[in-house]
Amino acid sequence: MQQVAASTAFIGSALPLRRAPSNRAGRLPRASLVCRAQKQDGQTGGKRLVASSAATLDAPVEEGYQSVWTASYDFDNESPELTKSWKKTMKVAVTGAAGQISNHLLFMLASGEVFGRDQPIQLQLLGSERSREALEGVAMELEDSLYPLLREVQLGIDPRQVFEGADWALLIGAKPRGPGMERKDLLDINGQIFAEQGRALNDVASRDCKMLVVGNPCNTNALIGMANAPDLPKRNWHALTRLDENRAKCQLALKSGKFYTSVTNMTIWGNHSTTQVPDFVNAKIGGKRVPAVVKDVQWLKEEFTPKVANRGGALIKKWGRSSAASTAVSIADHLRSLYTPTPPGDCFSTGVYTEGNPYGVDEDLIFSMPCRSDGDGDYEIIDDFVIDDWLQAKIKETEEELLKERDCVGHLIPGATRAVCMITEDTMLPGEA
Repeated sequence: MQQVAASTAFIGSALPLRRAPSNRAGRLPRASLVCRAQKQDGQTGGKRLVASSAATLDAPVEEGYQSVWTASYDFDNESPELTKSWKKTMKVAVTGAAGQISNHLLFMLASGEVFGRDQPIQLQLLGSERSREALEGVAMELEDSLYPLLREVQLGIDPRQVFEGADWALLIGAKPRGPGMERKDLLDINGQIFAEQGRALNDVASRDCKMLVVGNPCNTNALIGMANAPDLPKRNWHALTRLDENRAKCQLALKSGKFYTSVTNMTIWGNHSTTQVPDFVNAKIGGKRVPAVVKDVQWLKEEFTPKVANRGGALIKKWGRSSAASTAVSIADHLRSLYTPTPPGDCFSTGVYTEGNPYGVDEDLIFSMPCRSDGDGDYEIIDDFVIDDWLQAKIKETEEELLKERDCVGHLIPGATRAVCMITEDTMLPGEA
Protein backbone atom coordinates (compact mmCIF):
# COMPACT_ATOMS: atom_id res chain seq x y z
CA MET A 1 0.00 0.00 0.00
CA GLN A 2 1.22 3.49 -0.85
CA GLN A 3 -0.17 6.76 0.37
CA VAL A 4 -1.65 8.97 -2.30
CA ALA A 5 -2.44 12.03 -0.22
CA ALA A 6 -1.82 13.06 3.32
CA SER A 7 -1.61 16.24 5.35
CA THR A 8 0.10 16.35 8.69
CA ALA A 9 0.32 19.16 11.21
CA PHE A 10 3.34 19.08 13.50
CA ILE A 11 2.98 21.47 16.40
CA GLY A 12 5.96 22.19 18.59
CA SER A 13 8.44 19.33 18.57
CA ALA A 14 7.28 17.31 15.58
CA LEU A 15 6.55 13.60 15.59
CA PRO A 16 6.85 11.28 12.59
CA LEU A 17 3.75 10.70 10.48
CA ARG A 18 1.53 7.96 11.96
CA ARG A 19 -0.79 5.89 9.80
CA ALA A 20 -4.47 5.47 10.51
CA PRO A 21 -5.56 1.99 11.69
CA SER A 22 -6.00 -0.59 8.94
CA ASN A 23 -9.42 -2.02 8.12
CA ARG A 24 -7.94 -5.13 6.52
CA ALA A 25 -4.48 -6.49 5.80
CA GLY A 26 -2.38 -4.04 3.83
CA ARG A 27 -5.16 -1.49 3.29
CA LEU A 28 -5.99 1.83 4.93
CA PRO A 29 -9.58 3.03 5.33
CA ARG A 30 -10.26 5.49 2.52
CA ALA A 31 -10.42 9.11 3.71
CA SER A 32 -9.82 8.13 7.34
CA LEU A 33 -9.12 11.26 9.39
CA VAL A 34 -7.85 10.90 12.93
CA CYS A 35 -6.63 13.17 15.70
CA ARG A 36 -3.88 11.84 17.92
CA ALA A 37 -2.31 13.04 21.11
CA GLN A 38 1.01 11.50 22.04
CA LYS A 39 3.64 12.26 24.63
CA GLN A 40 6.40 14.54 23.34
CA ASP A 41 9.06 12.21 24.74
CA GLY A 42 7.94 9.49 22.33
CA GLN A 43 6.16 7.26 24.87
CA THR A 44 3.08 5.45 23.61
CA GLY A 45 0.96 5.85 26.71
CA GLY A 46 -2.07 8.12 26.71
CA LYS A 47 -2.82 7.74 22.99
CA ARG A 48 -6.38 8.46 21.88
CA LEU A 49 -8.00 8.36 18.44
CA VAL A 50 -10.92 10.55 17.41
CA ALA A 51 -12.57 9.59 14.12
CA SER A 52 -13.90 13.04 13.36
CA SER A 53 -12.54 15.68 11.00
CA ALA A 54 -14.03 18.39 13.18
CA ALA A 55 -11.78 17.23 16.01
CA THR A 56 -8.53 17.48 14.08
CA LEU A 57 -7.48 20.96 15.17
CA ASP A 58 -9.86 21.83 18.00
CA ALA A 59 -9.85 18.70 20.16
CA PRO A 60 -8.39 19.40 23.63
CA VAL A 61 -4.95 17.95 24.21
CA GLU A 62 -3.68 17.09 27.67
CA GLU A 63 -0.77 19.04 29.10
CA GLY A 64 2.54 17.71 27.85
CA TYR A 65 1.06 16.41 24.61
CA GLN A 66 0.91 17.58 21.04
CA SER A 67 -1.63 17.03 18.29
CA VAL A 68 -0.96 15.20 15.04
CA TRP A 69 -3.64 14.76 12.40
CA THR A 70 -3.56 12.95 9.10
CA ALA A 71 -5.85 12.11 6.19
CA SER A 72 -4.89 8.95 4.32
CA TYR A 73 -6.22 7.55 1.06
CA ASP A 74 -6.11 4.07 -0.42
CA PHE A 75 -3.80 3.95 -3.44
CA ASP A 76 -5.50 0.75 -4.63
CA ASN A 77 -8.76 2.59 -5.27
CA GLU A 78 -7.15 4.95 -7.77
CA SER A 79 -7.20 4.28 -11.51
CA PRO A 80 -3.94 2.82 -12.85
CA GLU A 81 -4.32 5.21 -15.78
CA LEU A 82 -4.10 8.07 -13.29
CA THR A 83 -1.18 6.79 -11.23
CA LYS A 84 1.09 5.02 -13.73
CA SER A 85 3.00 8.20 -14.63
CA TRP A 86 3.34 9.59 -11.11
CA LYS A 87 6.88 10.46 -10.14
CA LYS A 88 8.56 10.11 -6.76
CA THR A 89 7.24 12.77 -4.39
CA MET A 90 9.44 15.88 -4.14
CA LYS A 91 9.86 17.27 -0.62
CA VAL A 92 9.76 21.06 -0.59
CA ALA A 93 10.51 22.91 2.66
CA VAL A 94 9.36 26.53 2.93
CA THR A 95 10.27 28.96 5.71
CA GLY A 96 8.17 31.99 6.57
CA ALA A 97 5.29 29.78 5.47
CA ALA A 98 2.57 31.87 7.14
CA GLY A 99 3.75 35.10 5.47
CA GLN A 100 2.34 37.01 2.51
CA ILE A 101 4.81 35.70 -0.07
CA SER A 102 4.12 32.10 0.90
CA ASN A 103 0.38 32.76 0.85
CA HIS A 104 0.71 33.17 -2.92
CA LEU A 105 3.55 30.72 -3.58
CA LEU A 106 2.30 27.60 -1.80
CA PHE A 107 -0.77 27.30 -3.99
CA MET A 108 1.32 27.59 -7.15
CA LEU A 109 3.59 24.84 -5.85
CA ALA A 110 0.68 22.58 -4.89
CA SER A 111 -1.11 23.06 -8.22
CA GLY A 112 1.77 21.69 -10.30
CA GLU A 113 2.34 25.08 -11.91
CA VAL A 114 5.99 25.13 -10.85
CA PHE A 115 7.54 21.65 -10.96
CA GLY A 116 5.15 20.21 -13.53
CA ARG A 117 1.71 18.65 -13.75
CA ASP A 118 3.15 15.17 -13.19
CA GLN A 119 5.33 15.95 -10.15
CA PRO A 120 3.75 15.16 -6.76
CA ILE A 121 5.09 17.21 -3.86
CA GLN A 122 5.17 17.19 -0.09
CA LEU A 123 5.17 20.62 1.57
CA GLN A 124 7.15 20.98 4.80
CA LEU A 125 6.26 24.36 6.25
CA LEU A 126 8.30 26.23 8.87
CA GLY A 127 6.63 28.84 11.02
CA SER A 128 7.28 30.35 14.41
CA GLU A 129 5.72 30.14 17.86
CA ARG A 130 3.74 33.27 17.00
CA SER A 131 2.45 31.92 13.68
CA ARG A 132 1.28 28.47 14.84
CA GLU A 133 -2.43 29.06 14.25
CA ALA A 134 -1.88 30.94 11.01
CA LEU A 135 0.18 27.99 9.76
CA GLU A 136 -2.66 25.61 10.61
CA GLY A 137 -4.97 27.88 8.62
CA VAL A 138 -2.64 27.66 5.62
CA ALA A 139 -2.75 23.85 5.84
CA MET A 140 -6.54 23.89 6.01
CA GLU A 141 -6.73 26.00 2.84
CA LEU A 142 -4.33 23.69 1.05
CA GLU A 143 -6.50 20.73 2.04
CA ASP A 144 -9.66 22.44 0.86
CA SER A 145 -8.09 23.24 -2.53
CA LEU A 146 -8.05 19.53 -3.50
CA TYR A 147 -4.72 19.59 -5.33
CA PRO A 148 -4.17 16.05 -6.65
CA LEU A 149 -0.37 16.48 -6.70
CA LEU A 150 -0.16 17.56 -3.06
CA ARG A 151 0.65 14.36 -1.21
CA GLU A 152 1.40 15.68 2.25
CA VAL A 153 1.68 18.85 4.32
CA GLN A 154 3.81 19.05 7.45
CA LEU A 155 3.97 21.99 9.83
CA GLY A 156 6.60 22.82 12.43
CA ILE A 157 8.66 25.43 14.21
CA ASP A 158 11.94 23.50 14.42
CA PRO A 159 14.04 23.76 11.22
CA ARG A 160 15.71 20.40 11.81
CA GLN A 161 12.36 18.66 11.75
CA VAL A 162 10.91 20.67 8.88
CA PHE A 163 14.03 20.27 6.69
CA GLU A 164 14.16 16.48 7.16
CA GLY A 165 14.79 14.86 3.77
CA ALA A 166 14.04 18.07 1.85
CA ASP A 167 14.82 18.14 -1.87
CA TRP A 168 14.26 21.91 -2.03
CA ALA A 169 14.42 24.52 0.71
CA LEU A 170 12.80 27.86 -0.11
CA LEU A 171 14.17 30.16 2.60
CA ILE A 172 11.71 33.04 2.59
CA GLY A 173 11.46 33.95 6.27
CA ALA A 174 13.71 36.73 7.60
CA LYS A 175 13.47 39.48 10.16
CA PRO A 176 12.39 42.84 8.71
CA ARG A 177 14.39 45.92 9.55
CA GLY A 178 12.90 47.83 12.47
CA PRO A 179 12.93 51.59 13.10
CA GLY A 180 16.43 52.93 13.57
CA MET A 181 18.07 49.59 12.77
CA GLU A 182 21.32 49.92 10.83
CA ARG A 183 22.07 47.63 7.94
CA LYS A 184 24.99 46.00 9.73
CA ASP A 185 22.64 45.08 12.60
CA LEU A 186 20.17 43.50 10.19
CA LEU A 187 23.00 41.59 8.52
CA ASP A 188 23.95 40.14 11.89
CA ILE A 189 20.42 39.29 13.04
CA ASN A 190 19.35 37.61 9.83
CA GLY A 191 22.78 36.09 9.40
CA GLN A 192 22.31 34.20 12.65
CA ILE A 193 19.01 32.84 11.37
CA PHE A 194 20.57 31.59 8.14
CA ALA A 195 23.60 30.17 9.91
CA GLU A 196 21.25 28.05 12.02
CA GLN A 197 19.20 27.02 9.01
CA GLY A 198 22.35 26.13 7.09
CA ARG A 199 23.47 23.85 9.92
CA ALA A 200 20.02 22.25 10.07
CA LEU A 201 19.97 21.63 6.32
CA ASN A 202 23.46 20.16 6.52
CA ASP A 203 22.31 17.71 9.17
CA VAL A 204 18.97 16.48 7.84
CA ALA A 205 18.19 17.54 4.23
CA SER A 206 18.65 15.40 1.13
CA ARG A 207 22.32 15.28 0.14
CA ASP A 208 21.41 16.95 -3.16
CA CYS A 209 19.03 19.47 -1.60
CA LYS A 210 18.82 22.77 -3.45
CA MET A 211 18.32 26.03 -1.58
CA LEU A 212 16.80 29.33 -2.73
CA VAL A 213 17.29 32.25 -0.34
CA VAL A 214 14.64 34.96 -0.56
CA GLY A 215 14.95 36.57 2.89
CA ASN A 216 17.08 39.68 2.61
CA PRO A 217 19.89 40.53 2.28
CA CYS A 218 19.55 37.35 0.24
CA ASN A 219 23.02 37.17 -1.36
CA THR A 220 24.88 37.34 1.92
CA ASN A 221 22.31 35.22 3.76
CA ALA A 222 22.85 32.54 1.11
CA LEU A 223 26.62 32.80 1.59
CA ILE A 224 26.20 32.35 5.35
CA GLY A 225 23.85 29.40 4.93
CA MET A 226 26.21 27.77 2.42
CA ALA A 227 29.23 28.22 4.70
CA ASN A 228 27.37 26.50 7.53
CA ALA A 229 26.33 23.55 5.35
CA PRO A 230 29.70 22.11 4.27
CA ASP A 231 28.25 18.71 3.31
CA LEU A 232 25.83 20.13 0.73
CA PRO A 233 26.99 21.16 -2.76
CA LYS A 234 27.91 24.85 -2.85
CA ARG A 235 26.49 25.21 -6.34
CA ASN A 236 23.06 24.23 -4.99
CA TRP A 237 22.66 27.57 -3.19
CA HIS A 238 20.76 30.32 -4.97
CA ALA A 239 19.81 33.90 -4.06
CA LEU A 240 16.66 35.28 -5.65
CA THR A 241 17.28 37.97 -8.27
CA ARG A 242 14.57 36.81 -10.66
CA LEU A 243 12.19 39.52 -9.43
CA ASP A 244 14.76 42.13 -10.49
CA GLU A 245 15.05 40.43 -13.90
CA ASN A 246 11.27 40.45 -14.32
CA ARG A 247 11.13 44.14 -13.40
CA ALA A 248 13.86 44.95 -15.91
CA LYS A 249 12.02 43.09 -18.68
CA CYS A 250 8.85 45.01 -17.86
CA GLN A 251 10.56 48.41 -18.11
CA LEU A 252 12.29 47.56 -21.41
CA ALA A 253 9.03 46.32 -22.87
CA LEU A 254 7.21 49.48 -21.84
CA LYS A 255 9.96 51.70 -23.24
CA SER A 256 10.15 49.88 -26.58
CA GLY A 257 6.43 49.35 -27.04
CA LYS A 258 6.98 45.60 -27.36
CA PHE A 259 5.37 42.78 -25.42
CA TYR A 260 7.52 41.56 -22.52
CA THR A 261 8.02 38.11 -24.10
CA SER A 262 10.13 39.80 -26.78
CA VAL A 263 12.73 40.75 -24.12
CA THR A 264 15.35 37.99 -23.84
CA ASN A 265 18.91 37.44 -22.60
CA MET A 266 18.20 39.77 -19.68
CA THR A 267 20.33 39.27 -16.60
CA ILE A 268 20.95 40.95 -13.26
CA TRP A 269 24.55 41.17 -12.08
CA GLY A 270 25.61 41.19 -8.44
CA ASN A 271 23.68 42.00 -5.31
CA HIS A 272 19.95 42.23 -4.70
CA SER A 273 20.32 45.84 -3.61
CA THR A 274 20.42 49.27 -5.19
CA THR A 275 23.88 48.43 -6.58
CA GLN A 276 22.45 45.62 -8.73
CA VAL A 277 23.19 45.87 -12.46
CA PRO A 278 20.33 45.19 -14.91
CA ASP A 279 22.30 44.33 -18.05
CA PHE A 280 20.91 46.21 -21.05
CA VAL A 281 24.20 45.70 -22.90
CA ASN A 282 23.53 42.02 -23.59
CA ALA A 283 19.72 41.99 -23.33
CA LYS A 284 17.69 41.78 -26.53
CA ILE A 285 14.31 43.02 -27.72
CA GLY A 286 12.90 41.05 -30.63
CA GLY A 287 16.29 39.44 -31.17
CA LYS A 288 18.16 42.77 -31.39
CA ARG A 289 20.49 44.19 -28.74
CA VAL A 290 18.64 46.68 -26.53
CA PRO A 291 20.78 49.73 -27.49
CA ALA A 292 19.82 49.10 -31.14
CA VAL A 293 16.13 49.29 -30.22
CA VAL A 294 16.13 51.76 -27.32
CA LYS A 295 18.62 54.27 -28.68
CA ASP A 296 18.44 56.60 -25.70
CA VAL A 297 21.61 55.47 -23.90
CA GLN A 298 21.23 58.18 -21.28
CA TRP A 299 17.81 56.79 -20.34
CA LEU A 300 19.23 53.27 -20.12
CA LYS A 301 22.04 54.33 -17.78
CA GLU A 302 20.41 57.07 -15.70
CA GLU A 303 16.73 56.10 -15.56
CA PHE A 304 16.26 52.43 -16.43
CA THR A 305 18.99 51.11 -14.13
CA PRO A 306 17.94 52.95 -10.92
CA LYS A 307 14.25 52.46 -11.69
CA VAL A 308 14.68 48.69 -11.64
CA ALA A 309 16.82 48.81 -8.50
CA ASN A 310 14.33 51.01 -6.61
CA ARG A 311 11.12 49.40 -7.87
CA GLY A 312 10.35 47.81 -4.50
CA GLY A 313 10.44 51.16 -2.71
CA ALA A 314 8.23 52.76 -5.34
CA LEU A 315 5.67 49.98 -4.86
CA ILE A 316 5.59 50.56 -1.11
CA LYS A 317 4.92 54.26 -1.57
CA LYS A 318 1.95 53.46 -3.82
CA TRP A 319 0.46 50.55 -1.93
CA GLY A 320 1.84 50.82 1.58
CA ARG A 321 3.23 47.28 1.58
CA SER A 322 6.14 45.41 0.07
CA SER A 323 5.87 43.12 -2.94
CA ALA A 324 4.45 39.71 -2.14
CA ALA A 325 2.56 38.37 -5.16
CA SER A 326 5.25 39.41 -7.64
CA THR A 327 7.94 37.95 -5.39
CA ALA A 328 6.06 34.65 -5.27
CA VAL A 329 5.73 34.69 -9.07
CA SER A 330 9.47 35.32 -9.42
CA ILE A 331 10.25 32.38 -7.10
CA ALA A 332 8.06 30.18 -9.29
CA ASP A 333 9.80 31.56 -12.40
CA HIS A 334 13.20 30.83 -10.86
CA LEU A 335 12.28 27.21 -10.14
CA ARG A 336 10.72 26.67 -13.56
CA SER A 337 13.90 28.00 -15.18
CA LEU A 338 15.82 25.13 -13.60
CA TYR A 339 13.33 22.47 -14.70
CA THR A 340 12.69 23.77 -18.21
CA PRO A 341 15.51 23.81 -20.80
CA THR A 342 16.67 27.37 -21.45
CA PRO A 343 15.86 28.41 -25.04
CA PRO A 344 18.92 28.97 -27.25
CA GLY A 345 20.20 32.53 -26.95
CA ASP A 346 18.39 33.18 -23.69
CA CYS A 347 19.33 33.09 -20.00
CA PHE A 348 17.94 33.58 -16.51
CA SER A 349 19.31 35.41 -13.47
CA THR A 350 20.20 33.79 -10.18
CA GLY A 351 22.66 34.53 -7.40
CA VAL A 352 25.12 31.61 -7.35
CA TYR A 353 28.47 30.72 -5.83
CA THR A 354 31.24 32.41 -7.78
CA GLU A 355 33.97 29.77 -7.51
CA GLY A 356 35.49 29.33 -10.98
CA ASN A 357 33.32 32.01 -12.57
CA PRO A 358 34.43 33.33 -15.99
CA TYR A 359 34.04 37.05 -15.23
CA GLY A 360 36.79 37.65 -12.68
CA VAL A 361 34.41 38.20 -9.75
CA ASP A 362 35.80 37.28 -6.33
CA GLU A 363 35.44 33.51 -6.01
CA ASP A 364 33.81 33.39 -2.58
CA LEU A 365 30.55 35.30 -3.04
CA ILE A 366 26.95 34.61 -3.96
CA PHE A 367 26.65 36.82 -7.02
CA SER A 368 23.88 37.11 -9.60
CA MET A 369 24.99 36.05 -13.08
CA PRO A 370 23.51 34.91 -16.39
CA CYS A 371 22.76 31.18 -16.31
CA ARG A 372 21.15 28.50 -18.45
CA SER A 373 19.76 25.05 -17.64
CA ASP A 374 19.19 21.76 -19.42
CA GLY A 375 15.99 21.37 -17.40
CA ASP A 376 17.43 18.90 -14.92
CA GLY A 377 17.39 21.24 -11.90
CA ASP A 378 21.02 22.21 -12.41
CA TYR A 379 22.56 25.19 -14.24
CA GLU A 380 25.71 26.55 -15.83
CA ILE A 381 27.01 30.12 -15.89
CA ILE A 382 26.99 31.56 -19.41
CA ASP A 383 30.54 32.64 -20.26
CA ASP A 384 30.19 34.74 -23.41
CA PHE A 385 28.47 37.94 -22.27
CA VAL A 386 29.99 41.16 -23.56
CA ILE A 387 31.37 43.28 -20.71
CA ASP A 388 31.99 46.86 -21.82
CA ASP A 389 33.68 49.53 -19.68
CA TRP A 390 30.40 50.85 -18.22
CA LEU A 391 29.16 47.38 -17.33
CA GLN A 392 32.53 46.39 -15.87
CA ALA A 393 32.55 49.43 -13.58
CA LYS A 394 29.01 48.71 -12.37
CA ILE A 395 29.80 45.03 -11.76
CA LYS A 396 32.83 46.06 -9.73
CA GLU A 397 30.71 48.38 -7.61
CA THR A 398 28.20 45.69 -6.64
CA GLU A 399 31.05 43.19 -6.06
CA GLU A 400 32.72 45.59 -3.62
CA GLU A 401 29.46 45.94 -1.72
CA LEU A 402 29.14 42.17 -1.37
CA LEU A 403 32.75 41.95 -0.16
CA LYS A 404 31.92 44.46 2.57
CA GLU A 405 28.84 42.48 3.53
CA ARG A 406 30.92 39.30 3.72
CA ASP A 407 33.43 40.98 6.01
CA CYS A 408 30.58 42.29 8.15
CA VAL A 409 29.29 38.77 8.84
CA GLY A 410 32.68 37.07 8.98
CA HIS A 411 31.92 35.94 12.54
CA LEU A 412 29.08 33.80 11.13
CA ILE A 413 31.17 32.18 8.37
CA PRO A 414 33.32 29.26 9.55
CA GLY A 415 36.91 29.74 8.45
CA ALA A 416 36.48 33.39 7.45
CA THR A 417 39.75 35.33 7.51
CA ARG A 418 38.17 38.74 8.07
CA ALA A 419 35.31 39.94 10.29
CA VAL A 420 35.29 43.74 10.22
CA CYS A 421 32.17 45.72 9.35
CA MET A 422 32.99 48.70 7.14
CA ILE A 423 29.48 49.32 5.80
CA THR A 424 28.69 53.02 5.92
CA GLU A 425 26.23 53.40 3.05
CA ASP A 426 22.70 52.02 3.05
CA THR A 427 21.90 50.31 -0.25
CA MET A 428 19.24 47.95 1.10
CA LEU A 429 16.22 47.77 -1.15
CA PRO A 430 13.44 49.77 0.58
CA GLY A 431 10.82 47.58 2.19
CA GLU A 432 12.41 44.36 1.02
CA ALA A 433 14.50 43.56 4.05
